[in-house]
Amino acid sequence: MTVRTCAAAAAILASAGCGASSTDSSTTETKNLPPVNAQATSMKAGFGTMERLAETARREGELNVIGLPRDWVNFGEVIDTFADKYDIKVNQLEPGASSARELDIAPKLRPDVFDLTMDVAVSGADRFAPYKVQGWQDLPDHVKDPSGAWYAAYGGYMSIGYDPRAVKPPATFADLLKPGYRVALDGDPLRSAAAFDGVMAASLRAGVPRPDQGVALFAKLKQEGRLTDPAKANVIVAWDHLNAARGAHHPEAWKVTIPRDSALGGYHVQAVSKAAPHPAAARLWQEFLFSDEGQNLLQKGFARPARGEAMLMKGTLDAEQAAKLPKAPGPPVLMTIPQADAAKAYIKKEWAKSVG
Repeated sequence: MTVRTCAAAAAILASAGCGASSTDSSTTETKNLPPVNAQATSMKAGFGTMERLAETARREGELNVIGLPRDWVNFGEVIDTFADKYDIKVNQLEPGASSARELDIAPKLRPDVFDLTMDVAVSGADRFAPYKVQGWQDLPDHVKDPSGAWYAAYGGYMSIGYDPRAVKPPATFADLLKPGYRVALDGDPLRSAAAFDGVMAASLRAGVPRPDQGVALFAKLKQEGRLTDPAKANVIVAWDHLNAARGAHHPEAWKVTIPRDSALGGYHVQAVSKAAPHPAAARLWQEFLFSDEGQNLLQKGFARPARGEAMLMKGTLDAEQAAKLPKAPGPPVLMTIPQADAAKAYIKKEWAKSVG
């Protein structure tokens, strides 16, 4: 942008010195662009060019993000790269907030953008300002709202991480019932979306969630004294990007598998707040996250970019990093909202008395 702006300015100054008309091609081009509208539903409609979007966002000066721990899918590097690239201060509000908490606390903290699980995004869609990023067509239809209220940026599979020094590689969740496995979930399924999804991955039968089967498996582990916390476990059921990151730091002590019969997947979606105090910066953030650069940075954190397939076809996906992701057994099983709601109701009723 700086080079283009300087070049245009130099052309205007040179022509002015020669007595030429000030209505040169650069001015004409600017006049043909739409007025800046920071509330627009696309970059072209609101700004005309990425340069004008970036300049408008720079004038706002700040961006408020929420629920983004720096060690979650490489968001620390994502945030720092965005801040340096566009000279915008990024305020990291309540990094540990859950998706539900993000929406609950939004009126007080005033985030510009949200990073949410899909079910929470669907229920809160009336609080978002529709905005379709330039890579909109690259996103699968089933992971985006048709109006642009929300859209998936990255996803993953529920996985089994294990210590190969202590146990044999588990091929299925049922293998965890064999002697020697000390198992942990990533939190309490009554409070943690990751732990809930871990129970649901164990519940899958022919691609259909059976919450009673998932609860029964963990209840048996509990009865045998082998359901424990992560610090004592040699097996952790968690999203594959978390297990893969741990494995990258301790390759001899931690491996990851995604059971063939339990390929439960999930996406995190992005949305712009209707009440965003920095609306242009919010839209620039979305453009950055969904750019090739942003998607590859998320993949560096072992997430699976939502534009990954399209980027692979275009040759812009970081193939070296993609090869480091845990091998997926096939397309993910994505629970429907009714399935997830029914499962949550069942677990809320049965978990405490069956597992405790």
